[in-house]
Amino acid sequence: MLHLLKLSVGPKTVAQLRAIQALRAKAEPPLRHQTRMVPKRREEILDGGSIYWVVGGFVQVRQRILDLIEDRWDDGTTCCGIVLDPELVPVEARSVKAFQGWRYLDAADAPPDVTAAKAGATGIEALPAHLRAALREACLI
Repeated sequence: MLHLLKLSVGPKTVAQLRAIQALRAKAEPPLRHQTRMVPKRREEILDGGSIYWVVGGFVQVRQRILDLIEDRWDDGTTCCGIVLDPELVPVEARSVKAFQGWRYLDAADAPPDVTAAKAGATGIEALPAHLRAALREACLI
């Protein structure tokens, strides 16, 4: 399994990304993201891969990739349509420097999903695992 990492250009929050995608899905189904370059590792991506969105400088959510199709921009030129599951799944936030296009993301390097239990956690338990580990290492907790 292989994932894609992509900057959310325009939306500065997950709520804005969700709203824009809802409008797009209604206006021109299926929900898809258009990109100039076609991923060469198609079979690995379609084997359960997701697109991890960098929103506001942090990987914050992911969406399952359902298909990679030939699509067309508004001007008629061909592009790749990444067909997406509409569900945005929260992941443990991780900062990412800006880049252009998309990048492959190995499953082992992908941030874990934030489970409902973690989302409802408070105090120390609400912190991401890597931050709790750093605080333990520094003998602060």
